[in-house]
Amino acid sequence: MTAPEPPRASGCPVAHGAGLSAGVPLTPLYGAAVADDPHGLYARLRARHGAVAPIELEPGVEAWLVLGYAELLELTRNEALFSKDSRRWRVPAEGRLAPDSRLAPMTSWRPTLLNLDGAEHQRLRAAVADTLAQIDHRQLRETTEAAANDLIDSWGPDGTADLIAQYARVLPLLVFTQLVGLPAAAGPHLIELISHFVDSSAESVRANAEFQAILVDLVQRRRAAPSADLTSWLLAHPAALTDEEAVHHLVVMLVAGNETSINWTGNTLRLLLTDRRFRATLTGGRLTVSDALEEVLWRDPPTQNFPGRWATTDTVLGGQYISAGDMLVLGLAAANADPAAQGVASAAQGSLGGNRAHLAWGAGRHVCPAQHPARIIVETAVETLLHRLPDLQLAVPPGELAWRPSPWSRALLGLPVLYSAFTPPRPPAPERPAWTPPPLPPEPAAGPSGSTPSGATSTERTPGSGKPARRSLWSSLAGWWSGR
Repeated sequence: MTAPEPPRASGCPVAHGAGLSAGVPLTPLYGAAVADDPHGLYARLRARHGAVAPIELEPGVEAWLVLGYAELLELTRNEALFSKDSRRWRVPAEGRLAPDSRLAPMTSWRPTLLNLDGAEHQRLRAAVADTLAQIDHRQLRETTEAAANDLIDSWGPDGTADLIAQYARVLPLLVFTQLVGLPAAAGPHLIELISHFVDSSAESVRANAEFQAILVDLVQRRRAAPSADLTSWLLAHPAALTDEEAVHHLVVMLVAGNETSINWTGNTLRLLLTDRRFRATLTGGRLTVSDALEEVLWRDPPTQNFPGRWATTDTVLGGQYISAGDMLVLGLAAANADPAAQGVASAAQGSLGGNRAHLAWGAGRHVCPAQHPARIIVETAVETLLHRLPDLQLAVPPGELAWRPSPWSRALLGLPVLYSAFTPPRPPAPERPAWTPPPLPPEPAAGPSGSTPSGATSTERTPGSGKPARRSLWSSLAGWWSGR
């Protein structure tokens, strides 16, 4: 018995090798189609091929895209049939992956939890999970809020901003550089490098090598002189990671945490600025920022596709015959939109609330370990922005917003906004010993620079208002970023 073949479409690239049936048209998972209308693309693939569709990752490189919710769960939970070890991939083994392929940074094998199965994966995952668990969540929230406030203060007085370039793309790495022990000034360059290889751009191979060189130096310095940061904690873990393993896992944490936070923040702000229904329910108190974050994870998850799994033997998935060595891409956004998945119909109507059954973080043993720090950063970023600039509005029609041409990330190129009013930052809570009863609330008074309390009505922005008396490290960096 053979799988039915759809008719060959004129001009379409066709499958190579034995893993995908000869003559089956391949749909490119790159270029304008995946950037401009990914949901339409996934719907067409589902209608034509079912839960698993043949695709092309770059000219001459075939793979399967798993679109079905149930099929993606099966894929991620069955390591015996679908391995994370990319050394099983037939394409490079057959000499069909160019040495400078843009796919290499996202698909090459490395000694990390992303590329291993079984006991070795569990050893490395424990090291990463335990390291991330040492992050003080309260301190992370405070650090993120301070950085967010200083970025907002650095914007000019004209009431315009790009929430991607000036906020979402800057803020997470300002926080993550501090977490891993890199100087804050390294953030802009790291953002550029990460963007290149996540987008599989022409500079991806060079950027990947340069990024790893920075982390090699960091690991060597922390091995010699440990500090209170993620790098030092990772090196000190009982799993006894080698320097090479530590470098590769810092790449995983920085890329997964930073890229996810950037896109999740941007996509959430876009939802709030373009969906009147959702903005009204949020401002009316019927939903929270946390609800907005969950809806984005259903509708436009920060990672829309992720490589991948490799078939260990000939098998069948979603009605397609998969050959040993075939690559299968996790269609996270497509699986969330699978009509067969319980609750997805509600997602289209925005009534999911706290439903976290989405697959935005993956599933199985390889589910993303950085989701909790990322959630704190993104939730704090969105809440701080909405508190400071309550009258934000989109500066262009929603249809003019453009997306990065990445097969992996769901990321806006820009999010221009207008605003006319602001609220000063909330004052920090006073520190006091845990056993001391809280004092009575003080009488309302003006702040040191005449600012009103945080609960006051928003006022027209004037030069210097809402600024702290002295510039913090975040302020200095934000000003440098803005060219001031």
